Amino acid sequence: MYAIVDIAGKQFKVEKDRFVYAPSVAGASVEFDRVLLIEDDNGVEVGTPTVGGARVAGTILEHGRGDKVIIFKKKRRKGYKKKQGHRQGYSKIMIDDILLKGQKASKKAKKEEAPQADSPKPEAVQAEAAVADDLKKINGVGPAFEKALNEHGIHTYQQIINLSSEEIEKLTEEVDGVTVEMVQDDWIPQAKELNA
Repeated sequence: MYAIVDIAGKQFKVEKDRFVYAPSVAGASVEFDRVLLIEDDNGVEVGTPTVGGARVAGTILEHGRGDKVIIFKKKRRKGYKKKQGHRQGYSKIMIDDILLKGQKASKKAKKEEAPQADSPKPEAVQAEAAVADDLKKINGVGPAFEKALNEHGIHTYQQIINLSSEEIEKLTEEVDGVTVEMVQDDWIPQAKELNA
């Protein structure tokens, strides 16, 4: 079974349990009602312009941006040239159901995963998040570095101040773009000021 669906003015062929890259869509789950064609066991049903009551339900897996496209304009002998780049945003959408008129979406049972022995308990994670400092206040620490520090268990200024030389070495090896000098000369003094 497949369907042709209109998403943001573009037509896509979609099948259940397959994903499609479509123009950026907001939200965690989406439902498209502009279904132009449906093919199933009963045959092909073509819409005029859409199939009445048909819907396609999906879940957004991730957002991203496509390859860069260069737009270059020039008028010879006029001294005019303009170069511009563009990366089109997209959403990766998993198609959950193709629904005909009157059908309801099937509810997938979500299995509860048992917490692993190595992973911290949810209460501990929430307690850490409650006392976490805004590491982005340190010059040179952006969202990417803050995320990397959080993944290594560093959430507060005090933890940065208490970093040993071995921990700094390990951090610089694992986090791309971080140098020993950056941590020792920039981050630690700033963390001391912010912690005071």
